[in-house]
Amino acid sequence: MRLFDNSFPRVRTTPLRESPNAISNLPLRIVQAIIAGMVEINIIYEGQLHCSATHGPSSTVLTTDAPKDNMGKGESFSPTDLMATALGTCIVTTMGIVAQRHGIDISGTKVRVEKHMITTGLRRIGRLPVEIHVPRTLSQDDKQRLENAAGTCPVHKSLHPDIDAPITFTWGS
Repeated sequence: MRLFDNSFPRVRTTPLRESPNAISNLPLRIVQAIIAGMVEINIIYEGQLHCSATHGPSSTVLTTDAPKDNMGKGESFSPTDLMATALGTCIVTTMGIVAQRHGIDISGTKVRVEKHMITTGLRRIGRLPVEIHVPRTLSQDDKQRLENAAGTCPVHKSLHPDIDAPITFTWGS
């Protein structure tokens, strides 16, 4: 038996917009640009429900522990706590990008995220309500820009639709 024969149909290549697996057909410069957006996180399980995760680009290390209500000691962020943290920081960072672009000062903005677990059936996050307090009086146009930005945060857009993640704002001191 020959490993490579002509009995297999030829692979049809399609543009990336039609097939996300078509990356191998792209010019090298485009592939490099796509890869530049990739970040590697290396995780070590240290035992007793503790992990350490190292951020590739910065070598920053964070630790996780299982929560007290799920066999852990609660000595650090749990993985689901990190999801809530990612949501809040992504929202305010996305707002910050828009604020910088439009010369809006949102320094001192505070974000509060509540993580509500569903404990019946499969344990999972059920709700992540986000409260944002911007300590400035802004024009209606700027408020709208920032509210729209919050809704386009990549983490919020990546959440499963079964997770309720409403965003509310308060403005001014």
